[in-house]
Amino acid sequence: MSQTSILSTKTLSAEQRQVFIDANFDLLEQDFIEIKNNLFELNTINNNLIFSSQNAVLSLIEQNGWEVLKTKPVFCVGIKTKELLELHGFTVDVYLDYASELAEIITLIYNKESYTFLSGNLRKETLPEALKSEGIIFNEIEVYQTTLAPFKISDQENFDGIMFFSPSAVESYLTNNKIKNEVCFCVGTTTASALETKKIKNIVIAETPTIEEVIEEVIEYYTPESI
Repeated sequence: MSQTSILSTKTLSAEQRQVFIDANFDLLEQDFIEIKNNLFELNTINNNLIFSSQNAVLSLIEQNGWEVLKTKPVFCVGIKTKELLELHGFTVDVYLDYASELAEIITLIYNKESYTFLSGNLRKETLPEALKSEGIIFNEIEVYQTTLAPFKISDQENFDGIMFFSPSAVESYLTNNKIKNEVCFCVGTTTASALETKKIKNIVIAETPTIEEVIEEVIEYYTPESI
């Protein structure tokens, strides 16, 4: 029986890669997006901070004097973002898996507060639109930039599955490649939607939006149940 072959559209950590080695899968990794952190000022920060990605956290801690913000309450999207924030001394008051869920909580329960949203250039309108519509005081600082890094996969490569971790990676991959019979494993519904708009149907969405959960979905999908 031939090995199951998987393409990851981002470079994985050693621990994540080891899961595929242990399962005897063939894995190819290629970064289809690039992240560049911006320099920005910390003098226009409101009472509460909003993060929708780990990239925003990583950009913040590169700024001079960022430690003064550790006393501010934090609202964030994703368990991994929460863990990264707490690792650097922040207190996360609220975290949810999706921006739409966080927007709902803020507008329903925390609508008297003021916020600064630390975001990337390709962020969705979900949070800003929700805050604006409810008249909630907030400003937004673009702290990192995502750029596409299209790459042509060799025609000799055939994959059983492809792992996607953002809508941008979907767009970048499809710039020079086509999805034929591969199963697409997505980190969340927003990423899956980027595929669905291209009429791609063979999609598996992770139960929780983490890289580890996507990997688990891949392993479970291709590993026969023990009898």
